Amino acid sequence: MKCPYCGHNDDKVLDSRSVRDDQGIRRRRECLACARRFTTYEQIEEVRLVVAKKDERRVPFERSKILNGMLTACEKRPVSVAQLEAAVDEIERALYNRGDKEVRSAEIGEMVIEKLRRLDQVAYIRFASVYRQFEDVTQFTELVEVLDND
Repeated sequence: MKCPYCGHNDDKVLDSRSVRDDQGIRRRRECLACARRFTTYEQIEEVRLVVAKKDERRVPFERSKILNGMLTACEKRPVSVAQLEAAVDEIERALYNRGDKEVRSAEIGEMVIEKLRRLDQVAYIRFASVYRQFEDVTQFTELVEVLDND
């Protein structure tokens, strides 16, 4: 591993821990040349997912986009980042477990909506209204009625 400080290629591993439900390893390393410490992460390289957008473009799957959308929906709400990261982990795991190399963006959006519905009703409505491009108040009331029926 190349040291990020001096560029030397020799180091020793001081500590290793599993991360993200044993899907990766965090390693604490020390450069043998400059003695500075740094952290590296290893994870299984899985088949990369491609997202099919509404306009028929194909883009690489990025979990950060899901997390950022959920963070925006949950702004000023009592939902922790840890809860959102766990939800994104579940969505990502479900997508990869399908075994498909391509997923429609609409499917991802619906999965996010379902996770937010369970976490926080206000965040759910915020996300759904933007994602489904509500144009009038009746669409909001229909969404609230669905929540009332749960």
